[in-house]
Amino acid sequence: MKITAAVFATAVSAASIRAPQQSKGLPLSQFGGVHSISIQDAVNKIDLAGNNFSALPISGSLEDLFPVHLPFEEDKKVTASKVDTANKATSAGDCPNPNVRYEWDNYSASDKQAFVDAIQCLIKKPPSGKFAPAKNRYEDIVRLHQTYSPNIHSKSTTQQTHKFLLWHRYYVWAFEQIMRDECGFNRAFPWWDEKKWAGKFSQATIFNNQYFGNLPGATNGAATCITSGRFSGMQLSLGPGMTTNNPHCLQRAVNEQATAQTGQSSWDACMSRTSYPDFHSCVEFTFHAQGHNGVGGIMADAIASPGDPSFFMHHLFVDYAFRKWQINDPARRTSISGCADNVNCSPLTLDTMVYMGNICGAKCPDLKVRDILNTQQGHFCYRYNY
Repeated sequence: MKITAAVFATAVSAASIRAPQQSKGLPLSQFGGVHSISIQDAVNKIDLAGNNFSALPISGSLEDLFPVHLPFEEDKKVTASKVDTANKATSAGDCPNPNVRYEWDNYSASDKQAFVDAIQCLIKKPPSGKFAPAKNRYEDIVRLHQTYSPNIHSKSTTQQTHKFLLWHRYYVWAFEQIMRDECGFNRAFPWWDEKKWAGKFSQATIFNNQYFGNLPGATNGAATCITSGRFSGMQLSLGPGMTTNNPHCLQRAVNEQATAQTGQSSWDACMSRTSYPDFHSCVEFTFHAQGHNGVGGIMADAIASPGDPSFFMHHLFVDYAFRKWQINDPARRTSISGCADNVNCSPLTLDTMVYMGNICGAKCPDLKVRDILNTQQGHFCYRYNY
């Protein structure tokens, strides 16, 4: 396979896109796709051919790299759907009462409804004016990702930026803060264990008529507008790619061959990798990319994919994977290495800055990697329920 293919490729330029009727999906070719590798390629480490990212210097003090630490074990699966304040710190310096993110199937019906309602609230709110030409507050969030996208995704398997996982961890957390502060969302946050639905995303419990809407296939070579669920008839103006002021519907085109690549085998392949750059590469090109392409339509366009609210459920799974990998070795929560950019591979260090455009005001300052590396220290205080 060609290992230097672009990670995301929108097939048409902004100038060539004509605004379609808002009730019809766009041709699949306009979305391009997120570059991916197969499970077997991940096992064979094809994505690491031609690079030596794991040999880059590791940023972290000797105390960070060889810490004296308490035994660390994630709590067993729980079923309560509320913020957990009973758990004690499990590693030296951890916040004592982390918010708990609950897997969707452990989340109550009431919480599920409150979650999608809060997203709908953002869709109905006016834009802040700081992320023009976004048409509403939700599109502010989409526009932030669209604008930063060239710098937060790898260009190819040989031109990677290892800020991808870190930036998206902060991005999803910022989304949560906006939901809470501006739409009154006061429940625990959910996440979606995507690997349970590998090869059958269309049957997943998030994609139904009550919550995120169905997951249809393509219609005559075009994505299919979503006419069910809480986001039925949703209209967007951003994307594909860097395009703006381009009215189109929320649309999907499921590809279960791609979703089949998001299961336990790809998970195991990534979790077996021991260096951060190698793990990062595996995640970005396997179940992250295949999840995007599997949902299809807007989600297959890496640049403006947050236009589909299911983007956040997908990236909550990606962050969950990052968290699970980190808890297997304490040094993974206190040290970092890799490339800070996808052009010159400047060193990624604990002091590398991560920018969020103040999307959630004072809660979203520019932060150093050290402030977002551990979900229970620095700027964050959360964990997952299993």
